[in-house]
Amino acid sequence: MSGQSRRFVLGALTAVAGDAVVSAVMMPLRSHVGVATAALVLVVPVVLAVATGGFAAGVLAVSVGFLVYDLLFIPPYGTLSVGAGENWVALGVYVAVLLVVARIVARLAAARAEARHREDDARTLLELSDVLIGETPLAELLDLVVTTVHEVFDLRSVALLLPASSDDRSGLAGREPPSAAGLDVAAWAGAPLRGDELSAVSPSGGEVRSRAVPPSGADGTVALALGVAGRPVGILAVAGVVPGAHGLELLRTFANHAALAIEREQLRSRAERSERLEQADRWRRAMLGAVSHDLRTPLATVKAAVSDLRSDDVSLCREDEQELLGLVEAQADRLERLVANLLGMAQIEAGALRLDLGETTVEELLSEALVVLGPGWPGRVSTSFPLTLPAVWVDHLLAVQVLVNLIENAGRYAPDGTAVELSARAAGGAVEVAVEDRGPGVAEGDRERVFAMFSRNGAGGGRAGLGLTIAKAFVEAHGGTITAAERRGGGARFAFTLPRARRHAEVP
Repeated sequence: MSGQSRRFVLGALTAVAGDAVVSAVMMPLRSHVGVATAALVLVVPVVLAVATGGFAAGVLAVSVGFLVYDLLFIPPYGTLSVGAGENWVALGVYVAVLLVVARIVARLAAARAEARHREDDARTLLELSDVLIGETPLAELLDLVVTTVHEVFDLRSVALLLPASSDDRSGLAGREPPSAAGLDVAAWAGAPLRGDELSAVSPSGGEVRSRAVPPSGADGTVALALGVAGRPVGILAVAGVVPGAHGLELLRTFANHAALAIEREQLRSRAERSERLEQADRWRRAMLGAVSHDLRTPLATVKAAVSDLRSDDVSLCREDEQELLGLVEAQADRLERLVANLLGMAQIEAGALRLDLGETTVEELLSEALVVLGPGWPGRVSTSFPLTLPAVWVDHLLAVQVLVNLIENAGRYAPDGTAVELSARAAGGAVEVAVEDRGPGVAEGDRERVFAMFSRNGAGGGRAGLGLTIAKAFVEAHGGTITAAERRGGGARFAFTLPRARRHAEVP
């Protein structure tokens, strides 16, 4: 029995039961109740029947009420005879009024039902659209769309198909997606679409197509073309019973929302890929810049020194030979530091940087940094460390590299006869280390740009480069910060923080 038939039966039963109850209550009083009053009371079962079963049940209720009214409340009782002429008028008015009342109540009930249906549709659409809001990765978004449609509409199969040439389709992990006429099934929920259902899906056009699937004839395949501003995005194919025109309209509306969300995520994905490619291109250009600039000078120096050592035309004493060999060693050390920086930057760019943390002291880090700089480094370093300076919890090699880069950078711009000054102090749960020089300093507007990779554009007196970029990346990998500022009395001051060792950690 259909839902409409069940409503009619329920309304008919309500009419009969209502007339029975009204009659049982009014029968003992009918000698004291006028004909008009009885007619008014018999309106109640009609209204209840219409509200329960619709207009058809209301018509039946009017017929039953007519008989009850005539048999029980219009003299002579128990017969269909009406008697006086005014009773004919009463019966006629009763029927006419109740038919009008039945029609009005039925329309009001239908309007309320429609309003409830629209409210349910709006709520369902809101629930569906909520899943499309936010920055969800494309693969997750596709799965979310089909899962939501499958659950909300209680369908047998839901599939989302994207163009086979698209680079943005998800490709469900662990399952080989079927395809149909230039489309790949990027995501599905429920049972996979059968071959005949896939063949019913067309990638062209924008029309909704439905086809009964034998043998039941109850299921159907509905293909909704997803498009944005006339541009095709994909196809949402469902197999199962979509609940009526309202359900199909709701599904179509959600498909439009899904198309917008999918295109948004596709555009975001393409933008991210474009940004990564642009970053990779900048990295390649930066690497070329490093090779052409930073490698050229030490290589030229080494080549010139080796040429002098091998030349038969140049007479060198023992001291000159040792000086040239020392120069070769110093430039080789410089090349080794540059290669270490390049490898470190490659790790950072690839997201492969891993920390091997342990306890050490700033003094130990400085001692190893001076060893790395080697005897060929022309600068001097003066230190100012308190006796109670806490130990630090760092990756030893990375922290040494930070000091090497900052000291080498400061020594490059420190005036002759001046030293690079190192100081350190406890700062809350960290240790702050400062490297200062008395060179030209860093302009206030360039104190962020000096840490940008290979931004050799005159910023900070030419200080920007790979060394400072590496230092910033390594410090931030420890959860610390690094800043550039003006040294009191003139010059540059680079300060960075490292976390305290655990046994020296400050207790709040």
